[in-house]
Amino acid sequence: MKRIAFFDTKPYDKIWFDEFNNGKYEIVYFEGKLNRHTVGITRDFDAVCGFVNDDINEYVINSLVKNKIKILAMRSAGYSNVDLKAAKGKLPVVRVPAYSPYAVAEHAMGLLLTVNRKLARAVTRTRDFNFSIVGLMGVDLHGKTVGVIGTGTIGRVFINICKGFGMNVLAYDPHPNKELDIQYVSLEELFKNSDIISLHCPLTDSSYHILNEDAFKRMKKGVFIINTSRGALVDAAALLDALNSEKVRGAALDVYEEETDFFFEDMSGMIIKDDTLSLLISHPNVVMTSHQAFLTEEALKAIAKTTLQNFDDFFAGKPLKNEVLKSN
Repeated sequence: MKRIAFFDTKPYDKIWFDEFNNGKYEIVYFEGKLNRHTVGITRDFDAVCGFVNDDINEYVINSLVKNKIKILAMRSAGYSNVDLKAAKGKLPVVRVPAYSPYAVAEHAMGLLLTVNRKLARAVTRTRDFNFSIVGLMGVDLHGKTVGVIGTGTIGRVFINICKGFGMNVLAYDPHPNKELDIQYVSLEELFKNSDIISLHCPLTDSSYHILNEDAFKRMKKGVFIINTSRGALVDAAALLDALNSEKVRGAALDVYEEETDFFFEDMSGMIIKDDTLSLLISHPNVVMTSHQAFLTEEALKAIAKTTLQNFDDFFAGKPLKNEVLKSN
């Protein structure tokens, strides 16, 4: 029986992986993240399953190879935390390219509604029997223009949701799909004309800090920012400045560029040694969740099924349709 080392495990992971594995593999779940300090425990395993906040750098890749790990499977769509250059020619890497685009797109809209209509603050008030609605005013989304950066599967689902609200849509993608009924524009035009900007693109060298100080300067005053993709798409310090100057009306975030040491963990009894994160969370016009946009039953089932199928295909010597990097 092949042995799989499963990192950054949470209770909801075990539910579906155990159900769909059905004893086929020996899966050993580790709560810790995969990094240079934990990679040593992969000895005597055949494969590794990683997640978005594991630090799979060159040292970790070389250690996995040394430990005779045969395949690295990311149970996520993103893999920007994997040093693909170090893995090339040494270790095949697979991923889950799609699970539930609806989960992420719906969460993005939920965040927008929450920050716009001050829903979190309103709920807190009523729980304290404070029924005042002073300070809870939002704006109509109907008729507003949303700029969507990235028109992959999730971006397109989000666009359809926005159209259902009666919103106008502008889109930017370095590889536009001309077959779609979407108005593609330049980033400059999107920044200039959007009331809301939502990120649905992968993190690459070209998209790193795509929303930076210069980008915020080119936006409308009072714009909303939504990010449910990757934290480093947004320069967090520049976003904080834009919030403080009121260039940005509100930010709806499910990711943060330095989230690795914080997200998915209970930090409530600790001092957060990240001033930017602390200031963003405490800002009255910011709603932040902890990288949970994917967290639906449908998405978790799809992630487990696809990841296990990736292992099945590899160990059976079949083509890997979800391969990010070939081993040769």
